[in-house]
Amino acid sequence: MHVEMEALNKNATWELVPLPKGKKAVGCRWVFTLKHKADGSIDRYKARLVAKGYTQTYGVDYTETFAPVAKLNTVRVLLSLAANRDWPLLQFDVKNAFLHGDLKEEIYMDPPPGIPVTSKEGVVCKLRKSLYGLKQSPRAWFGRFAASMKKFGYVQSNSDYTLFLKRHKGKLTALIIYVDDMIVTGDDHVEIQSLQKYLASEFEMKSLGDLKYFLGIEVARSKHGIFLSQRKYVLDLLAETRMLDCKPIDTPSEQNHKLGIYPDQVPTDKERYQRLVGKLIYLAHTRPDIAYAVNIVSQFMHSPSVDHMGAVTRILRYLKVTPGKGLIFSKYGHTNVEGYTDADWAGSATDRRSTSGYFMFVGGNLVTWRSKKQKVVSRSSAEAEYRGMAHGVSELLWLRRLLKDLGFGPNKPMDLYCDNTAAIAIAHNPVQHDRTKHVEVDRNFIKEKLDAEIVSFPFIRSEYQLADVLTKAVSTSIFLNSLDKLGMRDVFAPT
Repeated sequence: MHVEMEALNKNATWELVPLPKGKKAVGCRWVFTLKHKADGSIDRYKARLVAKGYTQTYGVDYTETFAPVAKLNTVRVLLSLAANRDWPLLQFDVKNAFLHGDLKEEIYMDPPPGIPVTSKEGVVCKLRKSLYGLKQSPRAWFGRFAASMKKFGYVQSNSDYTLFLKRHKGKLTALIIYVDDMIVTGDDHVEIQSLQKYLASEFEMKSLGDLKYFLGIEVARSKHGIFLSQRKYVLDLLAETRMLDCKPIDTPSEQNHKLGIYPDQVPTDKERYQRLVGKLIYLAHTRPDIAYAVNIVSQFMHSPSVDHMGAVTRILRYLKVTPGKGLIFSKYGHTNVEGYTDADWAGSATDRRSTSGYFMFVGGNLVTWRSKKQKVVSRSSAEAEYRGMAHGVSELLWLRRLLKDLGFGPNKPMDLYCDNTAAIAIAHNPVQHDRTKHVEVDRNFIKEKLDAEIVSFPFIRSEYQLADVLTKAVSTSIFLNSLDKLGMRDVFAPT
């Protein structure tokens, strides 16, 4: 608590003033947390003074609250480039990040409890800097940080506003930030050192060395590549649900399941269901093998049944088999972009909507994936595949813009592999007829990118279609074969 107070006073976070007439002071409290290392041991004890932001009034105490956070898709693209180009991966942390944000609003706060700051009655803290808990703190901190980076010659990427880039003499330095955690990479070692010194002069920084643990994701690097996993997260989840001793199972989803909303379904604990599914959604950032299963169970958050909870339990039983499974980013010596797209026609048992999915690779490594139920009912398998193809093209275009910002824009059409000849034919066919007029927007969008030679749609046989595991529950043999091709490994498994 005294360390936190020293930081607050050093930063001139507030000044002590009498509370003006007609003004209301925001409350505050102390929050105590334990910071753990990747192996589960305690790293440090932390006390933080947090304002009671829930008592603020919109338009009076705050206006804008939005602050962008790094897309984990962008982080994976940077990891793939780092693996292919042998770039270093360094991690930095800003101490008391939100205290660096400048407040524009007039906000008064009660003195911190437990530590006397004045003996006078009716005196409150008039905040000069943002404080944890205030609605506008993330926006104020990011605004200050972005301005500092631009002042030092960095450019904000239009594909991800949390990515800052600087080119100097043909070399690149990239920084991506998630609230107060930063990853720095690139091939300009001199600039990286200069950036580190500049940030230390602007903010109170903590260098964490090589990237090892980021947002609960464990990062390990060797001569074989960069490995991402959430092993500790999985083991903690299994311990919390008392499933460390459960009977394991080979696949996360039951084949030909009929999960849906039915009138006679038996309800289950809604709060527990939502909490578990939320944790599984975060786990899917390094586990594309559970993406389809998590997509299915997340559709019933509003009305979960015993059957839906059974599907969640099955995912946990699958995680018990390989808690340390994760993604490996290897060195392939190129930065080519390619993808796989697939759709399962009318797969939903309740509304007959289709499920589409895609996998995207940059430099031979899997960087983005998605399994999603389509918003409208498709009248044919070709239409379902075509809608899925449009989603895949959108993702490829985003990757193309991001890589262009990084200086690795594709110089040839990006391949999007599809196993439906009818969908490929419609994409190439400029004639509009009855079969395509209800997907006219998607048709024109895809045709435009084809004519510009930005994308191409090579045909791939269904047995080689990797995205199959994102659209339906498949057999164990197909499932395990796909995971191997996706670059999923378990480095913790006994050899």
